[in-house]
Amino acid sequence: MTIGRALGLGALALTDVFLVGIALVTFILIGVGMIFFFTPTIRLIRRRTMAARKLTGEWLGIGIAPSYLPPPPPPQPQPDGWYRHDRQLYKTPWWPEWNNRWKWMFTDPATWRDMVWLVLNPLVGGALLLLPLAMAGYGLAMPWYWSPLVTPLGLALAAAGVAAVPWLLRFYGWWNRLLLSPTAKSVLAGQVQRLDQVRVEAADSQAAELRRIERDLHDGAQARLVAMGMTLGAVEELVDRDPAAAKALLAKVREASSVALTELRDLVRGIHPPVLAERGLGDAVRALALDSPLKVTVTVDLESRPESPVESAAYFSISELLTNAARHGGADRVWIDISTEGRDLRVTVTDDGSGGADPSRGSGLHGIERRLAAFDGVLAISSPSGGPTTATISLPRAPGHAEPDTKVPMPRWKYMVVALGWGLGWLPLFPQGLVTMVLKIVGFQEDRSWFLALYLPEPLQWPMIILNIMLGMALYGAAIALPIVHSRRQLLSGASTAPLRSKP
Repeated sequence: MTIGRALGLGALALTDVFLVGIALVTFILIGVGMIFFFTPTIRLIRRRTMAARKLTGEWLGIGIAPSYLPPPPPPQPQPDGWYRHDRQLYKTPWWPEWNNRWKWMFTDPATWRDMVWLVLNPLVGGALLLLPLAMAGYGLAMPWYWSPLVTPLGLALAAAGVAAVPWLLRFYGWWNRLLLSPTAKSVLAGQVQRLDQVRVEAADSQAAELRRIERDLHDGAQARLVAMGMTLGAVEELVDRDPAAAKALLAKVREASSVALTELRDLVRGIHPPVLAERGLGDAVRALALDSPLKVTVTVDLESRPESPVESAAYFSISELLTNAARHGGADRVWIDISTEGRDLRVTVTDDGSGGADPSRGSGLHGIERRLAAFDGVLAISSPSGGPTTATISLPRAPGHAEPDTKVPMPRWKYMVVALGWGLGWLPLFPQGLVTMVLKIVGFQEDRSWFLALYLPEPLQWPMIILNIMLGMALYGAAIALPIVHSRRQLLSGASTAPLRSKP
C-alpha cells in the first residue's frame, strides 16, 4: 500500500507539468490584456491543491486546512437598484462580483504559494517518490543487464529503495504542509470574518433580549403598577365616604404589589440571576435544578470560576436545555455535568426523553448556538429517535486567562541541522549529484576528477548519483524549512490562543 501511494502521488506530481504549462500560457495572455483567463486558471490550480491537501490527509495522515483568505461578500445594490464598484455603476451584480473575485484571488498570498508548490511539485514529488522506486527497479534488473554476480548488490539496492519510501512519503507530506497549510494571516482573517458575523448575531440577540424585557415590563409589572395607581386614586375618593371599601381596595393593592414584585424578581433573574453572581455557576445550576419539574442530577468539577460573561452564557444555555427536555423531550430525569477539559469549560446535559432534537428545526437550540458563538463556543447534539438526548457545550479559553505570549527559541538540534544543511548541502547536490549526472549523460568521463560516483563500478554509478541528489535536496530543504515551520507554529499558536474579549 505504501509503494502504491508513492507511485500514485509521484505520477500525480508529474502530471502537474501540464498545469504549469497552462499557468504559463495564462500569464502570457494576461500580459497582453486577456485577464479573463486568470480566474478559471486559479480555480483549476486551487482544485489541484485542495486534492493534494485531501490526499495528504487521507494517505499520509497529515491534515492540511485550506489557507485562503475569506472570499469577498456579494455586492449589494444601492437604493436606486444599481451596483457600484469603485467609480463605476452596473445594472447587474455580475461585473462587481467578478472584479472583487479576481482581485481577491490575485492579492491572496495563498494563490502564489500554490503556484510555487505547483512549479516545484513535479521535481520534489518525482525526485522524492519515483526515484527510490526507480532505484529499486534498477537493482532488481541488474542481474539481467550485467551479471548474476551482482545479484546481492542489486537486491541491496532494491531493499534500500523500498525502505526509503515511507520516510520519503513522510517528508513529502511535510513539504506539502509547509507550502499549503494556513498562514497566520489567513487564520487571523478567518477569525476576523467569523468575529464580525458573531458580533452581528450578538447585536441582534441583544436587541431581541431588550425587546423581550420591554415587552415583559409593559405587559407585566408596568400594567400592574398602572392598575395600582388607579386603585389608589379610587381609595382616595372612598377613604372618607366608605372606609370599608377603601380598606378592601388597599388589600388588593397590597396583593398587586406583591405580584408585581415577584414579576420584577423573575425578570431580574432572567437577566442575570443573583445566585449566579454571588455563588457561581455550580450553585446557580443547582438552584435551577430545584425549580425544574424534572429529577435533575448536577455534577460540578471546576477548579476556578470562569469569567462572568462565560458563566452567564453557560447558565442560560443549561436553562434552555432543561426547558426543552421538559417541554419537548418528555423526559423524566436529566443529568448535568460541568467540568473542565484543559482550559475549556465543558458542560454535558443528558436526558432520558424521546430524542429527535435538531438545532436546524428549533429556535431554542439555534439561540443557544448564537449565544455560545459570541465566546467561540460550540454546541454538539446527539439525539437519536427514541432518546436519549445528549447536548455538549464547549467554551474555549473559559477558565483562567490567556497565557503570556512568549517566543520559544528553536531547539539546539534544529540549529545544528540548519547549519549542517547550509554548510554541506551543496557538496552532494551539485558536484557529486547534478554535475556528475550531466557528465554521465553526455558520456564525458575521461577526467573523472573528484566525482566519486564515476569511480564506482558501472552498476553503482546511477544509484550513487541519485542518492547524492536526494541527500543534497534533503539537507537544503531541512535548512530552509525548519526555521519557517518553527516561526509559523509560533504565529499560529499566538493566533489560536489569543483571548476573545467580549462584553457581557
